[in-house]
Amino acid sequence: MTTDRPGFFGALPPVHRDRLLAFAREVSFPAGLRIFDEGGVADRFWVIRSGTVALDVYEPGRGTAVVETLGEGELLGWSWLFAPYHWHLGAQTRAPVSAYEFDAREVRDAIDADPAFGLAVTRCVAAVAIGRRLRACRTRLLDLYGPPGDVRQAGAGEVAP
Repeated sequence: MTTDRPGFFGALPPVHRDRLLAFAREVSFPAGLRIFDEGGVADRFWVIRSGTVALDVYEPGRGTAVVETLGEGELLGWSWLFAPYHWHLGAQTRAPVSAYEFDAREVRDAIDADPAFGLAVTRCVAAVAIGRRLRACRTRLLDLYGPPGDVRQAGAGEVAP
């Protein structure tokens, strides 16, 4: 399998992207499917080929709030990389999804066996997924709980302190 798509794969050097893709299997999900729940075991992850997935968090007394919506080329799930390997958010498809699915244990074993591959994948997950997710969560929390005027333009889509 190969891909020329931007996003997660585009952030990996070609040799590491090809190695990671060797672990992939193609899957599809219908619209409205719950892929995983917050607190569940994070034993796999996906790179979305097409469709959209909403990441959400459960708020007692308020229900589920969408934090971010992911689409083509984006990484779905990063909790598989860090112990204790439990999801920090939930995920549900918004439209039919096709994706590359990866077994977390297989990829973690390859990361442990090859430090260069491990560093590349870990940096990519951190830069592409974790940093962006944290910014999205912060923005969403300010939208939900901050008094009006707390969010101001800080440049390039960032939230001012």
